[in-house]
Amino acid sequence: MTATTLTLPAPAKLNLWLHILGRRADGYHELETVFQFLDHADELTFALREDGQIRLRTAIETVPHDSNLIVRAARKLQQASGCTLGADIWLDKRLPMGGGIGGGSSDAATTLLGLDRLWQLGSGEEQLAELGLGLGADVPVFVRGHAAFAQGVGEQLTPVDPEEPWYVVLVPQVSVSTAEIFSHSLLTRDSLPLKMRPVPEGNSRNDCQPVVEQSYPEVRNSLNLLGKFTKARLTGTGSCVFGAFPSKAEADKVLALLSETQTGFVAKGSNISMLHRTLQSLL
Repeated sequence: MTATTLTLPAPAKLNLWLHILGRRADGYHELETVFQFLDHADELTFALREDGQIRLRTAIETVPHDSNLIVRAARKLQQASGCTLGADIWLDKRLPMGGGIGGGSSDAATTLLGLDRLWQLGSGEEQLAELGLGLGADVPVFVRGHAAFAQGVGEQLTPVDPEEPWYVVLVPQVSVSTAEIFSHSLLTRDSLPLKMRPVPEGNSRNDCQPVVEQSYPEVRNSLNLLGKFTKARLTGTGSCVFGAFPSKAEADKVLALLSETQTGFVAKGSNISMLHRTLQSLL
C-alpha cells in the first residue's frame, strides 16, 4: 500500500569554517567552507493531496505563504517533474531563523526529498540537488546529506569526514541578514584558495565573523562567553555561535553554566544527516 503521509527531519548544519575568496560579477561570493550536520532539526509532515494544491498549514508570521522556501521547493519539484499530485505540509519549527544553521535551506531540501518519495517520482539526488540550487546555495548539501568541503557559492561539494564532537550552540536573540553581511564594506574577500587535499584540519576562521561581531553586540557577547570554555566560532553569517566538546556531559555542563543569560542547545555533530538516516530506515 502506498504511504499517504510522511514525517521527516530537516537538520541544522554548521560551517566549521568559512573563507570568502572574492565577489563574482553576478554579486554572489566565491567561498570555501566545510559543512557538517547536527542531530538537531525542524520536522516536516507531508500529506498527499490529489488536487495538485500545495498548502503549508503552519503559518510563519514573517514569511508570506507563497514566498516560503518549503512551498517554493514543492512547486519547483511539481513543475520539473510534471507531477499533478499536491501536498498539505506542517512544519514544527525548532531551528532559529537568521541563525546561520540552515533552517530554511534544510526545510527546502527535506521538502524536495520528502515529496519525491511521497509522489513516487524517483528523481535522483543529482536532479534534486540541481533543483535545490535554484532555491539557495546551501540547499544542495542538505539534499546530498553528507558533510562536505564546499567551493563556488557553496554548491561544489566534496564529501569529507571530520570528527563528530558534541557541540554547544548558542542562539543570540537576533536575526542576521546574510545579504547585509555579504554586502558589508568591511567584509574581506581576499582569502586564498586552499591547495591541499584532503582539506587540512584547523582552518577555523570565519571571514564573516568580524563584521557580524561589529554589527551585532549580542553575537560578540555569546562568542566571548562560550570562548571561556572552548574555541567559539560563528557559523555561516550568524547569528549562532558554536564550540566543540568531547562528550555530551561536558557540553551539557557548559550550556547549564551559560543558560542564565544565553539561549542554546547541545547537539551531536554528524557527517550523515538525520534526514538521510531517516529515509534509509524507511526503505
